[in-house]
Amino acid sequence: MVPTRWYRRLKRPAHVVPRYYATPSALGGVAWVYWTAVVMVSVFGTMAADVLHVGLGIPYTVSTPPFLTALAAVFALWYAAERTLSIHGIRTRRRETFYWAAVLATFALGTAAGDLTATVCYLGSVVLFAAAICVPALAHRFATLNAVAAFWTAYVITRPLGASLADWTALGHTRGGLGLGLGPVTLAWTVAIVCFVGYLATSRRDTPSGEAN
Repeated sequence: MVPTRWYRRLKRPAHVVPRYYATPSALGGVAWVYWTAVVMVSVFGTMAADVLHVGLGIPYTVSTPPFLTALAAVFALWYAAERTLSIHGIRTRRRETFYWAAVLATFALGTAAGDLTATVCYLGSVVLFAAAICVPALAHRFATLNAVAAFWTAYVITRPLGASLADWTALGHTRGGLGLGLGPVTLAWTVAIVCFVGYLATSRRDTPSGEAN
C-alpha cells in the first residue's frame, strides 16, 4: 500500500460521509499520479544532496549527518503531532505533508549515504545496503520490530541501495562498474518502474480488500 491523499469524491449514497483514500490504486489512474510525484520528489532530493557535494564541494561525510538529523526531525514531529507514523492512516493534509517531507529527506539522505560508501567500492556499497535492507525484514519476521518501524527502515535503505546498484551497473570499469552506460541503465529502470506501476494500478495488489471498492 502506498499512501497519499488525492481528494476525489466517489459515487456513494447521499447519507454516506465522504472519505479520502490514502491508496492511489484504490482510485485507479491516480496510482500513476502518485508514482510520478515520487519520481519527481526523488529527483529533487537527489539534486539537493548532489548540489552540496558537486556544486559547493561539501564532502558527503559532512552532508550526510545533517540529512539524517532532518529525517529524524520529520519523524519526531510527525509522531508528536499524530502519534503514529503508519502509512495506512494518511488521510489528512497534515499527515500527507509529513509523509512527503519524510520522502524528500529520505532521498537526500540516501543519496549522500550511498555516494559516501560508493566512493570506496560500488559493488561493496551494493552488498552493504542489500544486507542492511534484510535486517528490518528479518527483525520484523523473527523478532519484535513492529511493521511501521520495519517499513520506514527499509524505505530509507532503498535509496542508497538503488543508487549504488545503478552506479555499479552504469559506470565504467575504471571506476569499478560494469560499464553498461547511464543511458541504457536509466532506460531499463524507467521501463521497470512503468511496468511495476502498471501492474499495481491494474491488479491493486497493494490495496487492502476493504479499500478496493
